[in-house]
Amino acid sequence: MSTEPSSTTPTATDTVPAPRFGVWLIGARGSVATTAVAGCAAVAAGLHPPTGMVTETTPFTDSGLPSLSSLVFGGHDTVDCPLPKRAEHLAAGGVLPHGLPSAVHTELTAADREIRPGGPLPGRDDDRTTDALIDTFAADLTDFVRRENLAGAVVVNVASTEPAPPDGHLPPSSLYAAAALRAGCPYVNFTPSTGLHHPALSEQAATAPVPHAGRDGKTGQTLLRSVLGPMFLQRALDVRAWSGTNLLGGGDGAALADPAAAAAKNAGKERVLADTLGAAPQGEVHIDDVPALGDWKTAWDHIAFDGFLGARMVLQTTWQGCDSVLAAPLVLDLARLLLRAHSVGLTGPRPELGFYFKDPDQGASSSLGEQYAALVDFAGRLRGRS
Repeated sequence: MSTEPSSTTPTATDTVPAPRFGVWLIGARGSVATTAVAGCAAVAAGLHPPTGMVTETTPFTDSGLPSLSSLVFGGHDTVDCPLPKRAEHLAAGGVLPHGLPSAVHTELTAADREIRPGGPLPGRDDDRTTDALIDTFAADLTDFVRRENLAGAVVVNVASTEPAPPDGHLPPSSLYAAAALRAGCPYVNFTPSTGLHHPALSEQAATAPVPHAGRDGKTGQTLLRSVLGPMFLQRALDVRAWSGTNLLGGGDGAALADPAAAAAKNAGKERVLADTLGAAPQGEVHIDDVPALGDWKTAWDHIAFDGFLGARMVLQTTWQGCDSVLAAPLVLDLARLLLRAHSVGLTGPRPELGFYFKDPDQGASSSLGEQYAALVDFAGRLRGRS
């Protein structure tokens, strides 16, 4: 009897292909999405360190997160500028390093091939029902998973902020969120848009057989507020007023020039202070669209507070940064965390990921320090399920 292995029996030289996972981006040709795709390719290839990626730090070692090299990108968008060209624009504006678009051109092109038309668009989708649109978006997702032979996919909304819906109709962000659930994909809302927070989706969101997280990524001004607010509270200093101003350009600036969209954005900023301090202090946040700034943003805060014996004092802060560069590593973090959570059978809202959001899921603290501790604990739980 022959002792040689049959053609169907694995040998010592055979290798089992590593599983690959999809990251489906809503707003896939925008600045944040382009930076995430280019940045993932650059870090995976060793061209740049993973600066800003919390999941690449020691507490997440051996948590079973998908590797960056295993991620495959696609998405929905309503614009047709190819990702390689969009990356060139970002490099020209100083967002991406010079030469990076050329270095990762293959990965950008591959992701661009997997981008499908979003919507609804006036004229094109006028006759399509809500359910038909959700079906189409869900089919795009399932086709992506099948075509790329993926072990799973996560949907991440990084599109421009939309105004709060004025009636019972599902806005685009909620159509995409419903499609993610219908396709059996984890979902992340990195924007202030409605997404799964629409009343018509509340029951589905609560009982979804997939994990989902957030609303509105915490990248700059609110990140600082989630640190300073607890500081004032813990030092028993009385905050009398907290005012802020944002100057920004790019697609986000243009979208937030709409007062309704700006109001949706500011709600999360104000909620952090109200939740931390017990009540919202006097003052508002103003957002000004300055197209010349491109993807760069300047945020000022003026904090008036009382000290011992009623002494009146002021703290002023200035935050200058690039929103796309701040957001992209967090998008990659969240994609990996939700993919891992899904693979180990976790479902429903994940308040453990409140570290990343202005408006986290119910049960999350508003303090960044407490949120980080919950995130590290979550990493340990994922590790323990290996």
